[in-house]
Amino acid sequence: MQKLLYFFLALMLAAACKQAPDRHVAITGIDLTKKPGDDFFMYVNSTWYDTVKIPGTQSGVGSYSFLNYPQRIRLQAILDSVSQARNTPGSIEQKVADFYVAGMDTVTIDQRGYDPVKPTLEQIAAINSLPSLLRFVAEQEKTGNSSIIGFRVGPDVKKSSVNIAQLSQTGTGLPEKGYYFKDDAPTVKVQDAYKKYTATLFELTGTDAATATKNAEVVYKIEKQLAESHKSNIERRNVQANYNKLAVADIAKRQPNLNWTTLFAGMSVETDSVNMQQPAYYDKLNAMLKSVSINDWKIYLEAKTLTRYAGMLSKPFSNAAFEYSKVLSGQAVRKPRGEEMTEAVDRSLGHALAQLYVKKYFPEEAKKRMRVLVDNLKTAFEARINKLDWMSDSTKTKAKEKLYAFTEKIGYPDKWRDYSGVEVSRDTYFENWLSANKNDYRYNIAKIGQPVDRTEWRTTPPTVTAYNNPPLNEIVFPAGILQPPYFDLNADDALNYGGIGMVIGHEITHSFDDQGAQYDKDGNVKNWWTKDDYEKFKARTQQVIDQYSRFTVLDSVHVKGALTVGENTADIAGIAIAYDAFKLTEQGKSSEKLDGFTPDQRFFISIARIWRVKTTDDFLRNYVNTNPHSPAKWRVNGPLMNFTPFYDAFNVQQGDKMYKPESERIVVW
Repeated sequence: MQKLLYFFLALMLAAACKQAPDRHVAITGIDLTKKPGDDFFMYVNSTWYDTVKIPGTQSGVGSYSFLNYPQRIRLQAILDSVSQARNTPGSIEQKVADFYVAGMDTVTIDQRGYDPVKPTLEQIAAINSLPSLLRFVAEQEKTGNSSIIGFRVGPDVKKSSVNIAQLSQTGTGLPEKGYYFKDDAPTVKVQDAYKKYTATLFELTGTDAATATKNAEVVYKIEKQLAESHKSNIERRNVQANYNKLAVADIAKRQPNLNWTTLFAGMSVETDSVNMQQPAYYDKLNAMLKSVSINDWKIYLEAKTLTRYAGMLSKPFSNAAFEYSKVLSGQAVRKPRGEEMTEAVDRSLGHALAQLYVKKYFPEEAKKRMRVLVDNLKTAFEARINKLDWMSDSTKTKAKEKLYAFTEKIGYPDKWRDYSGVEVSRDTYFENWLSANKNDYRYNIAKIGQPVDRTEWRTTPPTVTAYNNPPLNEIVFPAGILQPPYFDLNADDALNYGGIGMVIGHEITHSFDDQGAQYDKDGNVKNWWTKDDYEKFKARTQQVIDQYSRFTVLDSVHVKGALTVGENTADIAGIAIAYDAFKLTEQGKSSEKLDGFTPDQRFFISIARIWRVKTTDDFLRNYVNTNPHSPAKWRVNGPLMNFTPFYDAFNVQQGDKMYKPESERIVVW
């Protein structure tokens, strides 16, 4: 009966995906002087890449996350419009408009200097003991001024229907643990910039230069000690190792200097257990609370407060923050104030602003067509599971159960976030931001011990992104990504399946990558594999690690295969699933050319276009160290060199730089 149901579903999906004859977006800019089998990314994108200029206000330009630049322009236009209207007090229009207007009032912000944080600095100055230090830390958690405690609330991954308090490593200011211990020139450049930034903030609050420099060293020394206990980004990929559900009574005994019972009471957290994801950090912190003097901790907390709030203060503070950030990003100049404030509204009142965006820019027809695409991709993935020669039937059955237990979220949530608890005024930017932070904190701690809300979104709908959330077994495609080059209602199926289809396949595969494969259909970390199948799976993901580790990004900098294995696995399988789904469509079964390219060629060209990105070297260097995704070029060339239909479409031959013998082409799913 189930097989019959799948058969009729496939028929309906194929019919729904028939190519409308008038859907056609022209492909231009291909560099036909290049061999597609040498560097497909540049074959498709070099005409654009060699002429495009990275704006001084950006660290990169192009698709994916850099599409959020034009998104900000759209959102800013909405804010400019609504801020000039008469808005009902308490309405979402009033809140986003007044938040934006207050942030645009740089005259008032500059006049205030650092007055908004003086009360907090005075509280730090009054600290005279470990108990008073912890009271301060606890109170500041509720305002968003986190320092030594990494606290959040999320599903208990061994019982994913219920939320649990979570503790993770924190306390440092550099992007990742390795930045404190490497001594190569680019890393030292970042270290020096960070110390200079910290010292500058001390000077701006009246500390003399010599003492400010000394204080910055104190802060750096504390952070480096904390970093010693940190797990690296690669180590944090271990799902099982990051689950340590402990009784509060037990961690209170294990880490007595933290006085967890009192600390949680000060944070207004009521719970008898927590998931302490990286216990080694809190063991180290517990020891340092005694070994580091109270005076040095006060210097550290002052630095943390200033770095947390610098962007919300007067121009000297926000400029200091930018000077440090541009060393990491390569961004030459600050964004216009309107863009910065649009980002601020999106961070603090994002789901309110999103409602205005969706009304103006998101066509409901896009949601309907996306559902067809998602269903077609799921059908294609099931077919691939059935054909796997390395997986047993029992594991295949479990994999398919998980596949069809997915929740898909498309466009925007059915239930919008309530911001009635946020107080917003047109002349108090800092206080508006603080009110939003406090509201977020209350919103989150209210979830502890409560059933997980499976309608909740982790990102704002205008954001250009997509994600898979393993504890909820869900895939999410916000309205922001449902636009060209990913998705176009006017485009032929080849472009949409090579665009958003690849993204859908990618997100589906995350439920079956090195991390996602450890979650069952209900979102619990629970083994559903036979031992032999899982060993075969790990061997294949190791092939992915080894292959990508050989890709060179900058001079001697390589892709970190062990950090990016999940994303690379999802890219490799995502393309294959999207291609199989495309072959169910009328155009996919055709050989009719458009713009001189076959349907298959258009499909692969679309993949190269959706990762069309150009960045500064500084951004790329930091990206490789900290981001679990491979750089754009290798999100194209890496998967395609493993995919035989690509070879057939572009006649890739031995001797071409992307060529791999068929026996060496990696297939995981």
